[in-house]
Amino acid sequence: MDISTSKSDHIFTIEFNRPEKKNAITAAMYQAMADGLKEADADSEVRAILICGKPEIFTAGNDLEDFMKNAPKGSESPVYQFMHALSHAVKPVVAAVSGAAVGIGTTMLLHCDLVYAADNAKFSMPFTQLGLCPEFSSSILLPQLAGYQRAAEKLMLGEPFLAEEARDMGLVNKVLPLADLLPYAQAQAAKLAALPASSMRATKRLMKDNQTATIDAKMAEEAKYFGAMLSAPEAREAFAAFFQKRKPDFKQFS
Repeated sequence: MDISTSKSDHIFTIEFNRPEKKNAITAAMYQAMADGLKEADADSEVRAILICGKPEIFTAGNDLEDFMKNAPKGSESPVYQFMHALSHAVKPVVAAVSGAAVGIGTTMLLHCDLVYAADNAKFSMPFTQLGLCPEFSSSILLPQLAGYQRAAEKLMLGEPFLAEEARDMGLVNKVLPLADLLPYAQAQAAKLAALPASSMRATKRLMKDNQTATIDAKMAEEAKYFGAMLSAPEAREAFAAFFQKRKPDFKQFS
């Protein structure tokens, strides 16, 4: 299975399990994660959710070949279902990130409650490099978290940044040696699971409820731009360059 799910000691774990493809995410994988999140939120035995990858890679982002065949179209698309389920999760969500977290691999962290990173983690949101725009409320959440100028640097240039900078920005709670990452994240999830579930739900709701409508509206606005840009010449050039293993030429477009 390219996405592994398991339940143990009141913790529901969702794991990227496609290392041979750098955990690049297909539509089927998005659907599996969406289903897993919905299952976890509905299961009274589950009190915390943990999302992780492999030691060498969190996720390379979208599988571009699959993405082009299954381009997201509205709220019925698997990627939208996954991100909606994540952003609306009632239970606390912990992420453990090691290796690269590209594109949505970084975007999704903005919707998690606790994020821990290994010292080999590298983050990037290279949407502009693909002729696209930010997605799933990253255009509002990242500036809120890191400040406008820092967010502009990450979203406009799309260049990678390391775990220490991610922590300084507020994207990551703590940076750990690779060998310590998953045990630490699991221990933090276990702490959450041991606390009163009603208190946990109320605390998360109080922190997030005043922004839920804004986030949903921004997701819809970004999706509108993203969908239009996906079929535009700049994106076609970016994807062609990727598959042809060359640098894209955007100077031909005004």
